[in-house]
Amino acid sequence: MFFPLRNLPSPAPYKKGDVVVLFGELFTRGYANGIVDEAQKHGLTIVRSTVGRREGGELRALTEVERADIPLPFINIPLEAGFDMEPDDKGQTPCDALKGYKMDEWDKIRLDWDSMEQARRNGEKRFRANTKKYMEELSKHIPEGANVLFVHTMAGGVPRAKILMPVMNKVFKGRGDRFISSQDFWESDLGRLCDVSFKEVTAYTFKHLVELSNPLRTKIEKNGGHVSYVAYGYHGTEVLHGETLKWQTYAPYVQGWAKLELEKLCEKYFSEGLHTAVFNCPEILTNSSSIFQGVEVPLYPFMGSLKKQNSRYTDKVLNEALALLKPEHNLQEIMNITKSFFEDPVIQAHMIYDKFPQHNSKEQMEKLLTASETIINMHKDPKNLATFVLSEEIFKSTGTIMFNESWKPSKPVIWLGHDILAKQLSKY
Repeated sequence: MFFPLRNLPSPAPYKKGDVVVLFGELFTRGYANGIVDEAQKHGLTIVRSTVGRREGGELRALTEVERADIPLPFINIPLEAGFDMEPDDKGQTPCDALKGYKMDEWDKIRLDWDSMEQARRNGEKRFRANTKKYMEELSKHIPEGANVLFVHTMAGGVPRAKILMPVMNKVFKGRGDRFISSQDFWESDLGRLCDVSFKEVTAYTFKHLVELSNPLRTKIEKNGGHVSYVAYGYHGTEVLHGETLKWQTYAPYVQGWAKLELEKLCEKYFSEGLHTAVFNCPEILTNSSSIFQGVEVPLYPFMGSLKKQNSRYTDKVLNEALALLKPEHNLQEIMNITKSFFEDPVIQAHMIYDKFPQHNSKEQMEKLLTASETIINMHKDPKNLATFVLSEEIFKSTGTIMFNESWKPSKPVIWLGHDILAKQLSKY
């Protein structure tokens, strides 16, 4: 059920000495940086983690050199999820099975699904074993009486096979003869593998986290502590269409099925009395989202939400973003372009809430990529976009809201629209 947060949550009663556990690796320019910054303001201890590294196909912990700049406490147990490089019972990985195919053969690939399932099971077994070790180590970093906030940061799961990225580039950026239908891709064996992989990484790692932290959670609560779990979702977001706030979504968001699975798991644990919430956050530009050209188009209307707040801080951010445009362009022009884009019948047909996530079409992708390029060309420097400024502020405001709402989430699935994020920024 669609639940956009309208009112800022009350400050959570976390205190100095409480603990935030980053379940997954913290990379630069990602959502989790916001909640880390907020937690540090309140004196909480941040326990950092790693997904490990692959060397000769083997998963390993970080070396002393690799971990030198990571603040302590840090648990050096590899939490890599998924199974793309996990061998089946005969020693072959899914990535091995995809070797040797040419780009024009992507839809002819036929995978051995018994082998894929063996690799999936072996990957799950390895992940759960490492997570159990992780929980044992984590218990040493939690003082008696401390409150704990688990932040699930795992997402993605694109198999690391050479053939996949060129195909996905045509799915997400292709136009004309270079266009590949996301539905055709999704119904191919390559797409089916991605579907299973995305769910393993994005959704089921949350399940393993909650289940395998149960003994530790019981111990914390017995000692008077409080435990919460938050995760990052995407299920569209509300943005301004002119002066009206409306839900919209990016298509084709093929990770959407995994995000829906994450929501279902969170709803289950919430109904069992746990403090769990998935926060569906707005589109932003991160290191991992750059493949989705056009995903940034819904980010520009955030400037309209900032202007509505009319506070010193939101005006400062707005001016920083607008300063990146060429002198002949302005906010109203951008708002007119995005309004026209969102209200286009072709785009509307790909933004139906009850059908999320939807596949793309050649005409829709043409309009999406054109809108993206039009606004990029309004900038002084196409490599220095207003969306970078806006993304950083969305990290920040999302972090504050999630930190405060996490103590006792009002719903298991919560949407953070541009309105509530701008409202939070107005308080800075």
